[in-house]
Amino acid sequence: MRRLEYTVRPGDAGKTVGYLLERRLMLSGHRVASLKFSGGILLDGQIAHTGVIARPGQTLCALLTDGEASLTPYELPLSVPYRDADLLIVDKPAPLPAIHSARQDERTLENAVYACLGCPERFAYRPVSRLDKGTSGLMPVALNAHMHDRMQRLLHTDGYVREYLAVVEGAPPADEGVVDAPIARDSGVKRCVRADGKPAVTRYRVLKRAENGRALVRLRLETGRTHQIRVHMLHLGCPVAGDYLYGEALGALPGRFALHSAYLAFSHPLTGEAVRVESPLPSELGRLLEARG
Repeated sequence: MRRLEYTVRPGDAGKTVGYLLERRLMLSGHRVASLKFSGGILLDGQIAHTGVIARPGQTLCALLTDGEASLTPYELPLSVPYRDADLLIVDKPAPLPAIHSARQDERTLENAVYACLGCPERFAYRPVSRLDKGTSGLMPVALNAHMHDRMQRLLHTDGYVREYLAVVEGAPPADEGVVDAPIARDSGVKRCVRADGKPAVTRYRVLKRAENGRALVRLRLETGRTHQIRVHMLHLGCPVAGDYLYGEALGALPGRFALHSAYLAFSHPLTGEAVRVESPLPSELGRLLEARG
């Protein structure tokens, strides 16, 4: 049995046990449901329900049996531009879900990382941050709980730089600028800009304005809200091309949209090494800038 623990932080105040299991311990909804019915969720040593509000300082524990931790390997050739004993940075293709779930077969990045690592007996998937199914590019995965905790602490600080490339329909009004617009839940999985939302800041720079009316934009996240770039580009009047949730799907991009995680930079939390990783714009996204009509 594998025991995963998390100490609830002040910033988690008001969050449910289920939320913390998925967002802090990075367990899939399927695994959380399984733990709920097997009594494998403990809060300060007592069996807890996923709807309980956790208090800062409490210890949340998930008890994973070998069967719960096992996966079916997905033999997908992965580009891994950075790897050491504690961390992988994977160049995720799209469309590809980042997380295995009850609604998803074995064709996920989680299953592919499991295969890439040689199907270890005690595998635990610890993505530092997630990319949407329709987004491609760089995504870090910690290889142990200590590294995951250290990377999570770094994630929303000035020491962790994330930049994306997006092809958008239309173009921002200025060649560069800052979108400082709070993001709130709209309906279902959709988000929107709304005054009562959580602070969200995105910096952008237009790299190219194409003759077909699209533009190539480089974006830097200063916060990490769900769908932040997609919502902020829509707010500027230039939705991400092919975004089937906030704009219109494109036949040229089946199952995905024109958003790519292109650059990560940070100091390795365990070694102090300067990590700089880049991924070029995928060719199918570049062709959108030449396409007519």
